[in-house]
Amino acid sequence: MTTVRVEHLRGVAGFSTRPGFCHRVARQWFAAHGFDWSDFLKEGIDSAALIATGDPMARALVQHAEESEAVRGRK
Repeated sequence: MTTVRVEHLRGVAGFSTRPGFCHRVARQWFAAHGFDWSDFLKEGIDSAALIATGDPMARALVQHAEESEAVRGRK
């Protein structure tokens, strides 16, 4: 599994004219799913936790993180 980090959140494309997800809305989404926003900012979150939500935007974020990390040669 991949650790999804804030840089992935900032760089995911395809949901607006600018890359990335809005932090304000992402913070609300994290709270609604029982995730700690501060922990995410410090440590990231395991991709499996995001996938388990079943949310299409979470899946897109995980896919972006996995592709980004593959390019960097790390997971």
